[in-house]
Amino acid sequence: MKKYIAFNKPYGILSQFSGEDPAKTLSTFNIPKDVYPVGRLDKDSEGLLILSNDGKFINKLINPLSKKGKVYHVQVEGIPSIKALEAFREGPLIKDHKCLPCQVKVLTDYIIKPRNPPIRERKSIPTCWLEVVIFEGKNRQVRKMCAAIGNPCLRLLRVQVGKFHLGDLKQGEWIEVRRDQIL
Repeated sequence: MKKYIAFNKPYGILSQFSGEDPAKTLSTFNIPKDVYPVGRLDKDSEGLLILSNDGKFINKLINPLSKKGKVYHVQVEGIPSIKALEAFREGPLIKDHKCLPCQVKVLTDYIIKPRNPPIRERKSIPTCWLEVVIFEGKNRQVRKMCAAIGNPCLRLLRVQVGKFHLGDLKQGEWIEVRRDQIL
């Protein structure tokens, strides 16, 4: 039977079921063992992680040609300039990879519960929140894109994959969803 799970991954948890410290893996959350993460969220990132055992679904969701967006809310150090945001939209060059064009906008009045542990703060440097929509998923891509425009990522939260939005799902909670809620 095909399964589709939406999980709100907390900070500090690996997107895998095993690891050196089992308390910091998906195995802690009683997620069915016959599903696999669709893409990854690194240990330092939070938010929506989709898991499934449907190979065709997984391929469709992660293949950049299918243009299924992933939406992130990203707290960055400093305030990006208009020029920096345009470079971000065009897809910066990261090492030898030219990122696909994406969407980015500054979020105003964005409020989110503080993270534990808290982010690094410098009193003399402001921070701001961006909403970023990407259509590919390279290793730590959003973080590297932020660094490429001169605004390092302090906190990263994935809020949407395809059509499915994180909504009110609390950190550490998961729900079973239908395929058509995501694609």
